Amino acid sequence: MTSPIVLLALVGVLYTAGVYLILERSLTRVLLGILVLGNATNVLVVVAGGRAGDPPLVGSFPEEAMSDALVQALVLTAIVITLGVTAFLLSLIHRAWTLEREDDLTEDVEDRSIRRRLARGEQEDEEELDTTGCENTSDTDPDDTESVPDPAPATAGSGSGHGEVPR
Repeated sequence: MTSPIVLLALVGVLYTAGVYLILERSLTRVLLGILVLGNATNVLVVVAGGRAGDPPLVGSFPEEAMSDALVQALVLTAIVITLGVTAFLLSLIHRAWTLEREDDLTEDVEDRSIRRRLARGEQEDEEELDTTGCENTSDTDPDDTESVPDPAPATAGSGSGHGEVPR
């Protein structure tokens, strides 16, 4: 049994276009890439399922002439998964458009703050970092501007020891 070469070429083109669209910064293009990848997966599963046959009704036709119902179930499952991911991405696009009036992904201010604090050695890793105090302009300003130097860190032994926790 051979697969039609045209459908396999279509699968390759669809996967290539889908990956290209996903790598864009625009959320709308990412959504289109997910949809194209979902369709490519559906075509791939149908091609891998073999040739079409008689309806899979036991007793009506010989078993070797019947089509495989598993292929149809897998494609239906892939369609449902693609629909769920599409709904989630549409909600992200709507939220981004509501907040910023654009759907391009931009660098987050808190991400810049975290990288700057890690570079200064204030924290060991990102999990321990508290971003609630990033309202300070020295933490959120762009890299090309001057920042105010940090105050001297408190030492662990500088308290009276009565109920104080070192920070």
